[in-house]
Amino acid sequence: MTAKVKYDEVEVGQEIPAAGYRVRRLDLVKYAGASGDFNPIHWNERYAKSVGLPDVIAHGMYTMAQGGRFLTDWAGDPAAVVEYGVRFSSMVVVPDDEEGATVTVSGRIEEKLPDNRVVVALTATSNGSRVLSKARAVVRLA
Repeated sequence: MTAKVKYDEVEVGQEIPAAGYRVRRLDLVKYAGASGDFNPIHWNERYAKSVGLPDVIAHGMYTMAQGGRFLTDWAGDPAAVVEYGVRFSSMVVVPDDEEGATVTVSGRIEEKLPDNRVVVALTATSNGSRVLSKARAVVRLA
C-alpha cells in the first residue's frame, strides 16, 4: 500500500499523475470467472469479430475497476473511495499478444468537501480513445 494522501496536502486543480494498467486476455478470463460475465466478446476473438467488433474487448466493469484501482493506489486506502461513477464511452480492445492493451488513468482534484473528502475527476484512455467519461469519485483522505 502507498503512503496515505492527506487532505491538507491537496488543492483544487491539482493533477494526480497518470498510471497505466495492462490488460491481457488472461485478465479478462479471470475477470469473467469472478464476475460471472462469460460473454464471448470478452475472450473469443472469432466470435467478437463475427458480431462486428474489431477484436476481443474488455468488460466495461473491468475498465471501471482500473479507475477504482487508480484511486485506491493514490489514496493509499482501499476504503477511501466513498462514491464512484462513470459512463462507458469507448471500448478497450485487447489484442491476443503479450502486450495486450493499456488503460491509462489520471485524475484532477475538482473540489474539497467537509470531512476530509475530495471530488476527483478521472480521465481514462486506451489506444488514444477516452474509454470512461463523466468519471467522478468522492474520496476520503487521511
